[in-house]
Amino acid sequence: MADPARARKVADRIKVIVAEYLEYRIKDDRLGFVTITDTRVTGDLQHASVFYTVFGSDEERQATADVLEANKGRIRSAVGKGIGIRLTPSLEFIADALPEGAAHLEDLVAQTRARDEELARAAANATHAGEPDPYKKPADRSADEDDDGDAAGTAGTAGTAGRVQADQDVDA
Repeated sequence: MADPARARKVADRIKVIVAEYLEYRIKDDRLGFVTITDTRVTGDLQHASVFYTVFGSDEERQATADVLEANKGRIRSAVGKGIGIRLTPSLEFIADALPEGAAHLEDLVAQTRARDEELARAAANATHAGEPDPYKKPADRSADEDDDGDAAGTAGTAGTAGRVQADQDVDA
């Protein structure tokens, strides 16, 4: 069992070697626009899974998969020479599901935007369910006291005015 840090370094090195080999060594017209996205190595460094994506149609993806399978031995030989460890790991090429996942996420974002626009259109014409100003305001006491019309109400008003005047003197 190799150290996880060493396995990660070997995986990164395999990724670079495979990418360079595909770019510079394989001269097959069926090989599409390939990107090596990730490489994972088992703990004992005996097996490497190489994940790749292909830009193009389904036919181009299948043709690229066929080219990779046909040249797996040559690629493994280049990996063995490049990493310099005792045993060369066996290679497995796996088409990465990254583009399909990204397309699915783009569809979800488009659906969400459409729903947001629909809600914005509905909200533009909507009115509040209750009163426009739902907060209670304090009652106007001077109007209530003037309606009473008795002397006590007048005295109370004068007393309030005196307190207001006293408060203004304190502030000044």
